[in-house]
Amino acid sequence: MFRPIALIPLAFCTVAAASDWPQWRGPSRTGQVPAGEYVPSKLAAEPHIVWRIAIGEGFASPVIAAGTVFYLDNQEAQEVAHAVDAATGKELWRATIFSSHRDGFGIGPRCAPTVDGDRVYVQATKGALRCLSTADGKVSWQTNYVDDLGAIYIGEKGKASGASRHGANGSPLIEGDRLFVQAGGLNGASIVAFNKMDGTVIWKSQSDQTAYAAPFMAESCGKRQLISFTAEALIGLDPADGKLLWRHPLKTALGRHVTTPVVWKDIVVVGSHQIGLVGIKIARSGDEFAASEGWVTKDAAMNFSTPVLTGDHLYGLGPNKNILCIDPATGQIQWEKTGLIITSADKAEASFLIMGGNILMLSDSGELALFAADPHEYREISRVQVCGNTWCNPAYADGRLYLRDAHELMCVDLRD
Repeated sequence: MFRPIALIPLAFCTVAAASDWPQWRGPSRTGQVPAGEYVPSKLAAEPHIVWRIAIGEGFASPVIAAGTVFYLDNQEAQEVAHAVDAATGKELWRATIFSSHRDGFGIGPRCAPTVDGDRVYVQATKGALRCLSTADGKVSWQTNYVDDLGAIYIGEKGKASGASRHGANGSPLIEGDRLFVQAGGLNGASIVAFNKMDGTVIWKSQSDQTAYAAPFMAESCGKRQLISFTAEALIGLDPADGKLLWRHPLKTALGRHVTTPVVWKDIVVVGSHQIGLVGIKIARSGDEFAASEGWVTKDAAMNFSTPVLTGDHLYGLGPNKNILCIDPATGQIQWEKTGLIITSADKAEASFLIMGGNILMLSDSGELALFAADPHEYREISRVQVCGNTWCNPAYADGRLYLRDAHELMCVDLRD
């Protein structure tokens, strides 16, 4: 049965429209809170919940733009997009996207929306892509990776791997007039660039089975590159025409590649439970590029959780539910801290946000911890329980954190 949205207003606030977290892991897709934004010096002993609303199942992280929070959930076996007022949690509109995907992890969408101006792009787990109006949720254009681009969706059956097994999870990326998606078409349409306004295909590239990691845009070796961690390799493409610049094979059983690529200088860092944490070195000679293994650290294998980079160090969640600080030049573990992640899951998850000189971590047990971005030691500032079990990467804007657990979407005020 459809579960109605129950609004529980606890306090009211005004959210600045200029303060946005419009896509997966924020404005730069790095988990970095932009300079000039308010960041807390410590966490309150009790969380200040501004509002909370009941929502359906799913793992898709919320985003916020121009005072509106966008999120996806499961409603009556359908993946549904919602827009709610960031100040009150009041629903503004909802739009059904596609039938829901279900597997051993649960049911519902797994992909954060991407907002650009007056449009929001939503991707269903089974490969339906919709461009919606942020004002009313009406469809501007749409496509389907399976029907239109040759992707394969099987579900959690047999030896199905990557996105064919657990669906399209990597959030679409916008730069300039283009929308980049990991469609997973096995006949030259693994990665696709659309005109973001009308959905016209600009280019298609590669034939990899895609995985779950979101694509990332960065400059490496003096060249702007679209970087994708597919089920078969880590690849770099020219965003202008989709030309393959470099490729480094990385294969694991069932293609469970989840971490968004992190770029430090000319090293691209990714990880999985099988291959460990890997630093791939990109080199250039004239117009030619090459990729080679720079280092591998098995003891730092990062499974579902993407690390953050601040200064010259990575901070993330290791395979033993331990917080790690890593030197991205060598892969060497600088320090580790255990006993912080309290969860019954065999494979723990946590999200990380860079807040000035500190890092805010949300564990999958629903606990926030604020600690110093110090490469010498773990120095915790404060922690507080804010929600139930969650695999959410929260959105942050104007001193407020927007996050979800298994049952609710909430706004938490982190201002002193």
